Amino acid sequence: QVQLVESGGGLVQPGGSLRLSCAASGSIYSIKAVGWYRQAPGKQREYVGSITSGGSPDYVDSVKGRFTFSIDYGKRMVYLDMTSLKPEDTAVYHCNVLPRGLGYPPLDSWGQGTQVTVSS
Repeated sequence: QVQLVESGGGLVQPGGSLRLSCAASGSIYSIKAVGWYRQAPGKQREYVGSITSGGSPDYVDSVKGRFTFSIDYGKRMVYLDMTSLKPEDTAVYHCNVLPRGLGYPPLDSWGQGTQVTVSS
């Protein structure tokens, strides 16, 4: 089963941009959709959005217009481009396979995620 490993987090000032990456361990072509999630300190993990294998995205309202998902099949990578970052975007970000597609739960296993900190 394909696993995804996140990278690209860091410290960024409010209003800044950051690109997160998820590297697929196996054939990315077998993935129906990829979900993005984040967990802020002291809070439960929350759904940020997802993208289907065909490139159709879904975003929660709080990130619409600021976050963009994409898939690069040649590089076996899934990306989350974040702009106009806000302090409330600070969290550990995870990507995960949605084996049944959009609207269905992700895999039970989670990677370590990548920390995004938005602060001046």
